[in-house]
Amino acid sequence: MSGTRTERLYYTNAYQSAFSTTVTAIDGSRVYLAASAFYPTSGGQPNDLGFLGGVAVTDVVDEGERVAHVLAMAPGFAVGAAVEAQVDWQRRFDYMQQHTGQHLLSAVFEDLFGARTVSVHFGDAMSTLDVDSDTLGAARVVEAERRANAIVLENRAVLVTFEEAATAQGLRKATDRSGDIRVVNIEGVDRSACGGTHVRATGEIGPIMIRRVEKQKKSSRVEFLCGWRTLARGRRDFESLSQIAGSLSCGIDDAGGLISAQTDRLHALEAEQRRTQEQLAEYRAAALYQNAAPDAQGIRRLDERFESVEELRLIAQAISRKSGVVFAGRAESPPTVVFATSEDSGINAGVHLKTLLASHGGRGGGAPRVAQGTLADPGAMTALVQELLSPLS
Repeated sequence: MSGTRTERLYYTNAYQSAFSTTVTAIDGSRVYLAASAFYPTSGGQPNDLGFLGGVAVTDVVDEGERVAHVLAMAPGFAVGAAVEAQVDWQRRFDYMQQHTGQHLLSAVFEDLFGARTVSVHFGDAMSTLDVDSDTLGAARVVEAERRANAIVLENRAVLVTFEEAATAQGLRKATDRSGDIRVVNIEGVDRSACGGTHVRATGEIGPIMIRRVEKQKKSSRVEFLCGWRTLARGRRDFESLSQIAGSLSCGIDDAGGLISAQTDRLHALEAEQRRTQEQLAEYRAAALYQNAAPDAQGIRRLDERFESVEELRLIAQAISRKSGVVFAGRAESPPTVVFATSEDSGINAGVHLKTLLASHGGRGGGAPRVAQGTLADPGAMTALVQELLSPLS
């Protein structure tokens, strides 16, 4: 196989999407070219897609001196053939916007807050950059977003230069490479060693939107969108907000306040319902307790069935606060048992239930007073309950 080096056309012209070249080597579905505008996955930026000699390019791999173009099928051309290629321009330009926008955001975060970028990732839907700061509050995020978009509107030039690594000055992050390096310059804002594809002026980045900041251990992960992605996301957000506002019979600007008020009301109603359910459980537990006669050991042993597991748990908790009682309540869907014992029963509900469940192929456990478990075989429930309610020897 030939070791011919691939000339990387995207290094000098990221806007070239169609080109002609010569095939230098073929290895199955992997094709090597004399020159290529296809960008291989590198530096967090995904590879280009497109067509080579009429066959779909599904992956592009950086192999050092060469670039491998992985095709959807074995090519119909041979080594030495002249082929036409077409890069998927929509995908290429999208990542040009995201990558240049990331350079700009990284420079802004470092300039405003001393937050240095430690890693980046470009995804099909959302991109992220991690900065070495865990203090990016809402106010700082808004400030960084506004500053970045102000630079976008200034339409500053984005230039690519090739410089000697040892003498390159003003790089945002020092490079460990030697010899010539490729430097991407955002006029007056940023200088970064980078082999990725970029737009030629900040205006082409388009609007930048920071969607979320997630705190890591000692850093922050910033999710962002640039360009057409921002516009598409804004359209989806508007349509969602319009639908919400329509269901509430209010304007979009009023929807947030109305939802907050309704959420507070819902929480209050849920708390009130919970208190009512607990009171009802106390009454039902008292009735079950009174209707059960103590056995020779003075223990009331209760075997009850319920439709709701939630109701079952509430009653079990209420019964466990009484004296001289062992309770096994069961629900059918899914096959669930809740076991409760009073403190003076001498039975640790969690330990006893877990032990018996293991012998019936079930799983569960819990606290000393109330425990819960499930069975894979519903037919084993009756035997399990009988064992739970049997006096300890």
